[in-house]
Amino acid sequence: MADNSLEGDSATHDYRATLNLPDTPFPMRGDMAKREPGWVKEWEDQGLYKRLRDARTGAPKFILHDGPPYANGQIHMGHAVNKILKDMITKARQLDGFDALYVPGWDCHGLPIENAIEKKYGRNLSRDDMQAKSRAFATEQIAQQMVDFQRLGVLGEWDHPYKTMDFANEAGELRAFKRVIERGFVYRGLKPVYWCFDCGSSLAEFEIEYADKKSQTIDVAFKAHERDKVLAAFGRPDVLGDIFAVIWTTTAWTIPANQAINLNPELEYSLVDTERGLLILANSLVEMCMTRYALDGKVLATVKGEALGGLEFEHPLYDVDAGYQRLSPVYLADYATATDGTGLVHSSPAYGVDDFNSCIAHGVAYDDILNPVQGNGTYAADFPLFGGQHIWKAVPEIIAALRDAHRLLATEGITHSYPHCWRHKTPVIYRAAAQWFVRMDEGEGVFTKDKAPQTLRQTALAAIEKTQFYPENGKARLHDMIANRPDWCISRQRSWGVPIPFFLHKDSGELHPRTMEILDQAAAIVEQGGIEAWSRVTVEEILGAEDAPSYTKSTDILEVWFDSGSTFYHVLRGTHPTVHHDAGPEADLYLEGHDQHRGWFHSSLLIACMLEDRAPYRGLLTHGFTVDAKGIKMSKSLKNGIDPQEISKKLGSEIIRLWVAASDYSGDIAGDDKILARVVDAYRRIRNTLRFLLANTSDFDVAKDAVPLDQLLEIDRYALTRAAQFQVEILAHYKVYEFHPVVAKLQIYCSEDLGGFYLDVLKDRLYTTAPGSRARRSAQTALWHITQAMLRWMAPFLSFTAEEAWKVLGNAESIFTQVYSDLGTPDAGLLAKWTRIREIRDGVNKEIEAVRATGKVGSSLQANVALTVMPQDHALLASLGDDLKFIFITSSVELSAGDAATVVTASTDTKCERCWHWRADVGHDPAHPTLCGRCTSNLYGAGEARSVA
Repeated sequence: MADNSLEGDSATHDYRATLNLPDTPFPMRGDMAKREPGWVKEWEDQGLYKRLRDARTGAPKFILHDGPPYANGQIHMGHAVNKILKDMITKARQLDGFDALYVPGWDCHGLPIENAIEKKYGRNLSRDDMQAKSRAFATEQIAQQMVDFQRLGVLGEWDHPYKTMDFANEAGELRAFKRVIERGFVYRGLKPVYWCFDCGSSLAEFEIEYADKKSQTIDVAFKAHERDKVLAAFGRPDVLGDIFAVIWTTTAWTIPANQAINLNPELEYSLVDTERGLLILANSLVEMCMTRYALDGKVLATVKGEALGGLEFEHPLYDVDAGYQRLSPVYLADYATATDGTGLVHSSPAYGVDDFNSCIAHGVAYDDILNPVQGNGTYAADFPLFGGQHIWKAVPEIIAALRDAHRLLATEGITHSYPHCWRHKTPVIYRAAAQWFVRMDEGEGVFTKDKAPQTLRQTALAAIEKTQFYPENGKARLHDMIANRPDWCISRQRSWGVPIPFFLHKDSGELHPRTMEILDQAAAIVEQGGIEAWSRVTVEEILGAEDAPSYTKSTDILEVWFDSGSTFYHVLRGTHPTVHHDAGPEADLYLEGHDQHRGWFHSSLLIACMLEDRAPYRGLLTHGFTVDAKGIKMSKSLKNGIDPQEISKKLGSEIIRLWVAASDYSGDIAGDDKILARVVDAYRRIRNTLRFLLANTSDFDVAKDAVPLDQLLEIDRYALTRAAQFQVEILAHYKVYEFHPVVAKLQIYCSEDLGGFYLDVLKDRLYTTAPGSRARRSAQTALWHITQAMLRWMAPFLSFTAEEAWKVLGNAESIFTQVYSDLGTPDAGLLAKWTRIREIRDGVNKEIEAVRATGKVGSSLQANVALTVMPQDHALLASLGDDLKFIFITSSVELSAGDAATVVTASTDTKCERCWHWRADVGHDPAHPTLCGRCTSNLYGAGEARSVA
C-alpha cells in the first residue's frame, strides 16, 4: 500500500471530496423559454441551414415539399403541429445521411386576403388597388408567421422561402396552365357550381364542408296543362277534376326558377283522387303523402314513369303573375327516386347538377336556362314577385305565394346536412355560371395538341396506387374522392390571383386564335412585373388595333388550389433549383392535415397527372387536427385552444415539440395545460438522464481516455449492444415517420435501461474508483458512446436540448451535421444473457424491498443476499464472479444452485464512510479507520479489480 501517513484520520479527512462526483455546465433546469430565442438567433446568424446543406454535398437528396400555409393571421397550434412534424422528418433524414431539404412556402393569393382588405378599405377598390394592398398585406403576414415558425426550432431555407405571389411562381403557374390546356383538359362550360355569396365566387369541391342547416320543406302542386293527355297516359279518360304533379323539395327558393319535372322511367306512379284534386305521386309513397297532407286518397290508376314523359304542367305561380306563365315538361331521369318526398323532382337547371344535366339532355338550350339569383344571393331586380330579395329571406314569401295560389300541400321545418363554405361557414348553393373547367373524363379541350393518353380520372387513380400512404387509410379516402368527383371548376371571379389570360370574342365567346402564344406572352409579362403587370395590359397592346374591338379581356383568375397545387412544377423545378430531385421529378413526401385529401393533396395530384401522368409525390402523410382534452377541435371562438406563442414564452418551444412528437398524429392531437404539464415531466426525466451522462463524462477525452470496445467490462459492452439494439428500433420508426413510439421507448430506455439498471449499477464504479482507472474509463467510454447516440436519437424532436448538450461536449458544429452513431450489430448472445440477469435482479430487488419495508435493513447495500437459483442460472450468475454484488447493489451475495430461493438479511459488518458498502475490512488501515479495503486501494493503492461490473 502506498504511504498515506500524511492523509490523517477520518476525523479530519473529507472523504466525500475524494469521490468522482459528477459535474457539468449542462443545467438541471433547462429554462428553455428564456434561452431558446438566443439559439434561434444563433442558428440564423450562423446560416445553419446552409451549413447543413454543405455538410451533405453529394449525398442523396430527400425532399419534403411544403404545403404552403395561408399568409393570413398568426399561426395557431395546428400550424405548429404541421411545421414541427415536417421539421422532425427532415432532421431525422438529415441524420440518416440524406441531404434533407426543406423550403418553407406560403399560399398568398385568394379570398381571405381580399376579405381582409375589403374589411379595412371597403368594397369599392379598383383591381390595381386591391392587388397592391393584398401583396403588401401578404408580405406583412409572412414576416410575422416566419418568426413564429423559426421560434419553434424549425430549420429551413428561411432566407429564400417560396411564395405563390413571387413573380417567377406566378409565371410558372401560367406555364403549367398552358401545358394543361395543350394536353386537352380545359374547357369552358355553363354548369352549376358551388357558389358562396360571402365569397362572391364559385367554389371547388375542396372548399366545401357539410354542416347542419335548418330548411323548410314544401310539397308543391303543378297543374296539368292538358289534362286529357295526362288521363290518356293513365288510361282513365273518364275521370273529372284538375290534375297535379306533386313535387317535394328542401330548397323553396328554387321554385321560382323551375323549368321541368323529373320522373324515374322505371318507377310506378299513381293517379290519386283526393279532395284537393287528382294528384300524381310515386305509388310507394302515396300513403305517406296522404298522411303528410292530411287527405284521404284513392288510387285510380298506376303506370310506369316512362308513360308520362313529355307531359306538360304549369308553373305553380302560373296564375299569379305573367312572368310565371310557362310550362314545366316531364323529363325522365334516373336520379328521381322514391326514397323520400313524392318521387317527382322539380328541376331548376341553374341550381342543381342533376337538374342541369337532365334539361340539357332533353334539349334545353344554355341561353334558355333561367338564372335569376345574383352572385350576392339576391334575385335579379326585375325578377317577378321576388326581385331584389335575398333567397334565404324570400323563402317565407315564396311559401306564402304558393299557399295563396292553392299550390302548397304541406310544409315543415327540417334540419339536414348541407354544403357550407369552409371559409365563411355559411350555406352555399349550386349556381350556373360560365366557368373554365378541367375535364375528369373523356372529352375534347380547347387548343389540344398533345392529348393525354388516358382520362384524368384514370391517370390519377393509377397514380394513387403507386403512392405510399401514412397512415394507410388515407389511400381509400383519396381514391374515393377522385373516383367520385365532378369536373374541376378552376376559374374565380376575383382580383387577387393569377389571371386566366384569355381574350373572348364578344359575339361568339370563342377564344382568340393566338391564345397559346398569348399565354407565353402573359407569363413573360408576369415574370417581370407580377400579376399586376398583366392587369394593366390593354386589349390593344396584346391583340393590336384590328382585333381589339372584337374581343374582351377575361378578368377571371385561377382558383387558389391551382396556385398551391402547381407549386411542384415551378418551385421544385425552377424557382428553387436546389430542391430538384436527383431520383426523379416526384417529391419524397407531402405532409398535411387529413383535410388536405380534398385540398392540396387532391389538387396537386390532378395537376401533376395532367402535366406528367404521375403523382407529384412518392408518399403522403396526414395528421389529425388539434383538439382539447374532450376531443373538441381547438377554436378561437370556443377559447379551447392552446396558443403556441404563449406556450413558447411560458414553457419553451421544446415542450411543444415533445408534445407533438409524443402524440399519435394519425388521429386528432389532444392538448391542454394538464397534458402539457405531463409533457414537462417527461422532458425533465429525459433531461436529467442526459445531465447524468454529460456530468459523468465531463473529464473524459475520447481521444486519450477511451478503452477499446473489445476491452470494456462486460456490463459496459452489454450497455452498448443494448443501445445498438435500441437504435435499430428507433431508426425503423423514423424510417416510416413514426415519432410517438420513439418518445415512449426513449422514456422507457432512460428510466429502465439506464436509470433503473445500468446507471444505477455504474454509480459505484464511476464515483469510487480512481479517476483514470481502467474500470472508470471503461464505464465512461460506454457512457460517451451512449450519449453520442442518444443526442442523435432525440435531436429531431428535442432539437434545442440536443444542440445545447452537443455544445457542452465541446463540438463547434451543429449536431445536425452528424449522422447516426455506428454502434455495430447488436450481440444477440450478450443481450440474451443480460436480459436474464436483469430478470433475476428484478426478483431479488423485490425481496430486498420487502425486507426494507419491515425496517430490518436500510439501503440495499446493507443487505446480504443468499441466492439459490436453477443450474442454468447459476452458471450465468457465477460468470460474474465477485462483481455480482455490484449488479444487485448489495454488499455481498452468496450464490448456490438448487430450488430457487432468495434470503435477505441485514449485514453485521461495518458501513464504509466513503462507498457506503458494508464490509468486514472497514478499518483495516489504522490511518483510515472508517474506510474499507476497496476504498483505500482505490485511493492509495493499485485500485480494485473489476472484470464485469
